[in-house]
Amino acid sequence: MKNMTKELLDKINEIATPVKIMHVCGSHEHAIMENGIRSLLPPEVEIIAGPGCPVCVVPSREIDECLELVDRGVTVTTFGDMLRVPGSERSLAEAKAEGGDVRVVYGINKAIEIAEKEDNDVVFMAAGFETTAPTTAAEILAEPPENFSVLSCHRLIPPAIDYLINSGETNLNALIEPGHVCTIIGTKPFEYLSTDYGIPQAVAGFNPLDILMSVYMILRQIRDDTPKIDNEYNRAVRDEGNIIAQKVIDQVFDVGSREWRGFPKIPNSILEIKDEFSQYNARAKYDIEVKDVKEAPKGCICGPILRGLARPEDCKLFRKSCNPLHPIGACMVSKEGTCNIAHRYSRD
Repeated sequence: MKNMTKELLDKINEIATPVKIMHVCGSHEHAIMENGIRSLLPPEVEIIAGPGCPVCVVPSREIDECLELVDRGVTVTTFGDMLRVPGSERSLAEAKAEGGDVRVVYGINKAIEIAEKEDNDVVFMAAGFETTAPTTAAEILAEPPENFSVLSCHRLIPPAIDYLINSGETNLNALIEPGHVCTIIGTKPFEYLSTDYGIPQAVAGFNPLDILMSVYMILRQIRDDTPKIDNEYNRAVRDEGNIIAQKVIDQVFDVGSREWRGFPKIPNSILEIKDEFSQYNARAKYDIEVKDVKEAPKGCICGPILRGLARPEDCKLFRKSCNPLHPIGACMVSKEGTCNIAHRYSRD
């Protein structure tokens, strides 16, 4: 392992050139920080974190939608991390402490089990990227009980990257693509980022050698002036992705436009439940409408961090009033959040 790492770092140093590489995966950021990968790279090779945490990118509006349901007496179920993500005025954890029926589940199947055993209406808040969408779709196709529905917060990675490139504010010029997402959608949805924008890319796995190899692949593309998407994670990712999972997603979801935390409305970036399954669409079923949405707690710079414009250490709240035990911003809540990871591993 040490010899392989040294050989790879030698190759990287031989062809190093100034480059700003963005990744969009919480697991990649964890691997990078845990293993000190940034400190191993030449100073001109910069890796920045983008919107790779599915919990962090859920905006206040969608937390507020869940809170409205709780206030109506609906049982809201979701993953544990979602409870502490801030809404406009409060979180689901605070609503639970006030007596609201908010329950932590480990998957949509457990939420359905609750609905099967109880008479009360049950909503599952489905957060996640393309990786988790097939499971949500499959459960809807299985016709869960009438008192069950889903608040879809599923998001799509390629449109968010497209937004960042076109915004010009991040100045990224290469991408490490997320291995888990690519196991579902493959590499093809990312190809146009190279052909249209000239962006070098590599799909990476999750160990240190995977990350370093993806950096080398990107630098090699820059050297040879051949922007494309290399598949470093070919032991798990196929160019076409998982066709069966894609078909299940397409059966249940339409693509829509909605804001992300830290972003304006991004076209074609979310998955909405199709009209033919409207009985399982919580937004349609309960005619949810929230107003006066506040995006970020005072002093929090989670938005710029998610867009790759700032580091956790740039935030005045970081490691002070905002920490994993008392998270103020969404980026500190989840173990995949950039601030949470930096709190555990950064020495800055």
